[in-house]
Amino acid sequence: MRLISNLSIWIVLLCILLLSACATSPTGRTQLAFMPDAEIDSMGLQAFENLKKEKPIEQSGKKVQFVNCVAQAVTREVGGEWEVVVFDDASLNAFALPGRKIGVHTGLIQLVDNQDQLAAVIGHEIGHVLARHSNERMSQQVSTNLGLSIVQAVAAPTTPLGQAAVSALGVGAQYGVIMPFSRLHESEADIIGIDLMAKAGFNPVESINLWKKMSQASHGNQPPEFLSTHPSHDTRIEDLQARLAIAQPLYQQAVAAGKKPKCVK
Repeated sequence: MRLISNLSIWIVLLCILLLSACATSPTGRTQLAFMPDAEIDSMGLQAFENLKKEKPIEQSGKKVQFVNCVAQAVTREVGGEWEVVVFDDASLNAFALPGRKIGVHTGLIQLVDNQDQLAAVIGHEIGHVLARHSNERMSQQVSTNLGLSIVQAVAAPTTPLGQAAVSALGVGAQYGVIMPFSRLHESEADIIGIDLMAKAGFNPVESINLWKKMSQASHGNQPPEFLSTHPSHDTRIEDLQARLAIAQPLYQQAVAAGKKPKCVK
């Protein structure tokens, strides 16, 4: 009886948590995000400080000027003070963290052909922050862990049948819930990013050219989309092409308003 009583309390708490945690992303998607944003921002700040201590940093030069020029034009559209750091790292990577932090690797700078392609990446990474994807991901993990605890209690995992039930749900949580949301986050950040770069006066067509270059650079060495946290390059390109119908007018409006970044690589 005590087990049932405790289980009922956990179920009620889980239901209250899920019902009270609904939020809406910038694209209008309903999302589960109940972690305190201040806490997420604090974690982002700490992670960024750690990275600055661990990785070599480009302090000045053309690469830094180029990245700062692009980042300032894009972040101007969202407001706030953003810290931008260029890391001396050959990998094709960039990121933005809660707390308004942006990191760009020198390898990515080498890859891009122009300011517009870099703006596509920075806009995408900022899109993750604007959509509170870190909060959503952590909220998913917390609620999943709580759900697993409830199933453990019900299935009596000390028995072979109970162990099988928990194991099955664990696989379901990994490939049926959490990872698809990660791909969804990437696709959503693409949409937010292409609109953002267009509003800043960068040509959104170059976002497509960027991912074609990324596809070539990967030499086809990408995991199957089903088990990847990123959409396939082909899927990404198709989605961005479809979004051009909205992004191109935003770009034209930005240019007409005098937004013409001149960031030289």
